[in-house]
Amino acid sequence: MKTRRLIVASVVVACCMAWVSAYGGDETKLKGLVTGRTSDNMTVRASDGTTTTVVLTDDTKVQVPKGLGLRKQQVSWTELIPGLRVEVKGTTNPQGQLVANQIQFSKDDLQTANMIQAGLTPTEHRVSENEQNIAANKAATASNQGAIAANQDAIAANKKQVDTQEQAVDKRFAELTDYEVKKDLAINFDVDSSTLSPTAKASLSELASSTKDLQGYLIQVKGFADSSGSLTYNQTLSRDRAESVIDYLMQDASISPRHIVAPGAMGEANPVASNETPAGRAENRRVEVKVLLNKGLQPTSMASPQ
Repeated sequence: MKTRRLIVASVVVACCMAWVSAYGGDETKLKGLVTGRTSDNMTVRASDGTTTTVVLTDDTKVQVPKGLGLRKQQVSWTELIPGLRVEVKGTTNPQGQLVANQIQFSKDDLQTANMIQAGLTPTEHRVSENEQNIAANKAATASNQGAIAANQDAIAANKKQVDTQEQAVDKRFAELTDYEVKKDLAINFDVDSSTLSPTAKASLSELASSTKDLQGYLIQVKGFADSSGSLTYNQTLSRDRAESVIDYLMQDASISPRHIVAPGAMGEANPVASNETPAGRAENRRVEVKVLLNKGLQPTSMASPQ
């Protein structure tokens, strides 16, 4: 009788171990390039060409190595952009999907991915170089009439670089999947400021509340500046404004980081009004916030923007 009980107990233990192994007990590792991301999953292409859909949860840790040894630093979900080389560690759920416990990448790989997104060369660096060229051209104008034409060419080149920055941000979303705008919002700022006003905070809280019943949504944030100040300064200011909006959405409006894609710093690009008037410049000092819905995950009744 005792032997029989031992046999039954052994069978039960073996079954439990088999179930754990089949449904999440064994850790799986995956290395490859990020080819797309939504708020709930990420596609990764391995070196052999196979593509795996990785399930993301609020418990997924996104990390980069910190110094020597095993130390790691937590980083933002917004860094998970197409072209980034990652290592995913996770377990298989009962549906056979890989659920990510940890996603790790190096700072060098992140820099490479960002350069790909921006057209192989960091836009801010090119803007700074062009700005210096403009200053040199202005100094030479008094003694050389031909420098005027060169200065105009440099100004045109600056505009092209700013346009490239906007195209890189738009490309980031085009590469994710098929989305449409469910809700959009413009947040305005005071001169030389990235501080949110009480009205702006209320509007962002309302936008966050509108996402509670949505599935598979992402939030796109683009910061802008008016034409006051230098190009490099305005580029930085527009990024600070975008990041202040993201900080509020995550910290005060309880939006999970996995629903937010890397912010766009657009500088003086795409003014919505004339920069020749105070009222126009006030409109251009803004952050555009859009809630993007994956068309394939939404009911037909939710397909049109509000």
